[in-house]
Amino acid sequence: MAIPTHRLCVYCGSGPGRNPAYMQAADDLGIAMAKADIGLVYGGGGMGLMGQVARGVLSAGGHVTGIIPEFLVNRERMLEGVSELIVTNTMHERKTMMFEKATGFVALPGGVGTLEELAEITTWAQLGQHAKPLIVCNIENYWDPLLVLLNHMRAESFIRAGMEVLVEVAKTAADVVPIYQHRRSVTVDKVPLKIIQDKL
Repeated sequence: MAIPTHRLCVYCGSGPGRNPAYMQAADDLGIAMAKADIGLVYGGGGMGLMGQVARGVLSAGGHVTGIIPEFLVNRERMLEGVSELIVTNTMHERKTMMFEKATGFVALPGGVGTLEELAEITTWAQLGQHAKPLIVCNIENYWDPLLVLLNHMRAESFIRAGMEVLVEVAKTAADVVPIYQHRRSVTVDKVPLKIIQDKL
């Protein structure tokens, strides 16, 4: 299967979470991406939302690239049957490859790891290192506390004029693909991967 031109990197939990709506959203997002010919770039695991979004893409005939560091292969139960599987030596190598292969980023509900990945890729955008779409999928208002915090940072002038970033908010999984497509139509990538690599 040819690698799609458009590929969303999805950050999400390796567990299912408390609310069944989270797993449903992961499945819905995966199917919607495949139907729009948007490939998935993700952490390579087979558990929780991470595994569900990948299975959703695959179930609809889409392309999945899993990128997982060697030390997590057993812990996160690496998903077999993906279109492309890359095992890295380190987390830093994994993050760089995910950035390189993705044309946009989405955060579904998740834990500290998901938050850290979202914060890092948002910081890179804030510092002018890329202009790829950033989307928070706010299922059942999961990300409301983060959105409140971002507004607080703006109010307290820690996110200042000239340092703003556009993080789009999708209320449902169905909203993600249209938001991504619109952002890609008005934005172009602007910084080569080497600049990111040099910062690791």
